[in-house]
Amino acid sequence: MRISIGLILILVCSFAAFGQSSKTKPLAETFSAAALDGTMIDLAELKGKIVMITFWTTRCAICAEEIPQLNKLAASYKDKDVVFLGLTTDNETKVQSFIKKKPFAFNLLPNSFGILLKYAKKDENGNINMGYPTHFLINQQGEIELKTDGFDKVEMLNSNITRLLLKNSASSQTQTIEK
Repeated sequence: MRISIGLILILVCSFAAFGQSSKTKPLAETFSAAALDGTMIDLAELKGKIVMITFWTTRCAICAEEIPQLNKLAASYKDKDVVFLGLTTDNETKVQSFIKKKPFAFNLLPNSFGILLKYAKKDENGNINMGYPTHFLINQQGEIELKTDGFDKVEMLNSNITRLLLKNSASSQTQTIEK
């Protein structure tokens, strides 16, 4: 009898451990906003693509230093299903002035404070806690695949984008073979 109970406990614990190891990724908060060029960006419409969101500000020296690297990264995925978005709480006038010196090679969404509120962590007092730059990589299913902040994250972003593209490519090939 003791052995049976022991085996049942082991099985229950094994299933519980297995369930915890397959954590689901959080869904990205959807938003719709006007880009600097006037086009409307709706995150829900980008499902099926990889979306790399960078929260930045014109007052962030680290952000300014990273722009050329992000531009190169965006250019390397130009013909792929990867979308790069730069969100800032700064207004259009500040952003227009800033990009004359440091141009972006992807869509910028000024006045994005409402979106920042959806993505930022808050401390115990409800204060926003987000450093600049902060990057969110959203996979093809609309889940947050990666969140990182600080300088020099381009290689990490690149390897994760490549991994997601390869994963999607392998999945597409499997579906084609099954048909």
